[in-house]
Amino acid sequence: MNTADRFRAAVDNRDLAALEDLFTDDIRLYSPVSFTPFEGKRAVMGLFGVLLRTFEDFRYTGHHSGSAQTSTDGTTAPSAVLLFRARAGGKEIHGIDLLHFDDDGRIMEFTVMVRPRSAVHALGEAVLAGLVADGLVPDPERP
Repeated sequence: MNTADRFRAAVDNRDLAALEDLFTDDIRLYSPVSFTPFEGKRAVMGLFGVLLRTFEDFRYTGHHSGSAQTSTDGTTAPSAVLLFRARAGGKEIHGIDLLHFDDDGRIMEFTVMVRPRSAVHALGEAVLAGLVADGLVPDPERP
């Protein structure tokens, strides 16, 4: 079973420990709701804890593999695209997870793309609430 398959199984089983083993220590995750990426295993694992609670009826619907240029150093790395469907905040979501792998097969870069815009907004609000609740980011409502 390759890393993309193991990642998909970990998400399907909501298994955070299995996810953590798949990420490099310096993983970078690009989110559709934040310009600044989540950097490092601790930040990404915190986000995944929130995401696994936030998404409703999450399911992967497709898988493509290949290679792509990474944003970290410009080299080409093995990659996979996982297509998904879900709901968040009452909105239907269509999205992709773009995974780039290091030489050991671990995920070093992760990009999430979501549509439509109304779903991006609903997802952003739900994820922010979860990050605040978990103490991972300050509450923007509190000075």
